[in-house]
Amino acid sequence: MGNYQIISDGSCDLGRERSDRTGVKIIPYYVSFDGEKFYKEIEEMDVRRFYNHMVEHPKVFPKTSLPPVQDYVDAFTSAAREGKDIICLCLSSKFSGSFNSAQNAARIVGEMYKNIRIAVIDTTLATALQGLLVQECARMRDAGLSFENIQKKIEKIKSTGRIFFSVGSMDYLIHGGRVGKVMGLAASTLGIKPLISMKEGEIFPEGMTRSRKKAFDRIISMARNFFKDSGEIPEQYTFASGYGCDYNECVAFKNQLVASMKSYCHIDDMEIYQIGATIGVHTGPYPLGMGFLKRFEYV
Repeated sequence: MGNYQIISDGSCDLGRERSDRTGVKIIPYYVSFDGEKFYKEIEEMDVRRFYNHMVEHPKVFPKTSLPPVQDYVDAFTSAAREGKDIICLCLSSKFSGSFNSAQNAARIVGEMYKNIRIAVIDTTLATALQGLLVQECARMRDAGLSFENIQKKIEKIKSTGRIFFSVGSMDYLIHGGRVGKVMGLAASTLGIKPLISMKEGEIFPEGMTRSRKKAFDRIISMARNFFKDSGEIPEQYTFASGYGCDYNECVAFKNQLVASMKSYCHIDDMEIYQIGATIGVHTGPYPLGMGFLKRFEYV
């Protein structure tokens, strides 16, 4: 096992069980419903409470605040005192300034612990996809990859990531400026469900459907078409499905997705991630989708 500490900001949505199991230190974001009082996600505001508040107050649009430099300094210092090098994985810099906070912290801690190597990485990913990358990093650490080699692998892996998802309402995307207001209001009025993809830190519209079920069918088709068109081998990838507040809906979607994938690859199951507040403030309480990226052995 490599002698380095893996750290990630809270956008990876690992949750307590996964972070404890993998030994990954999480630096939470902060969330507020009134723009004044901010709660540290997970520690002071768990995800279930966050989504329950959104469902109960649909006209209130919460916001998040990135981890301050000091939160990173504290985490980096703790690892440095143990003589561990540090690999820190941050939400795409196109979505947040978390990467910059971590870089500033690395400079501060690096001055105090000159023998400690600190690598701060812009994952260009978010939510479950960032979580899958973090778990691949833990697998690489456990496989004994060196500090230098793991960084090279991360750069190759992150470009293979894809997310396909839909949301229950356009309201939050409109409010956050993620879609044009005129198009968003028209789609919201008609009850149309958007299809969205993300790759290399960029969000792309993939069309719209008339119902949530059709949106899920399209997401499943998008995954199938990716592997068909690219010639990539699904068995070389790791997969996850993600949801906001409706776990049962996600289980049904995941089962449908796995059943479809069995027609063109060998896959028995995939992990389920609960999408946290960092992305949830933009999607609302009912995001649902899937993501995948390549395992480190194949890059």
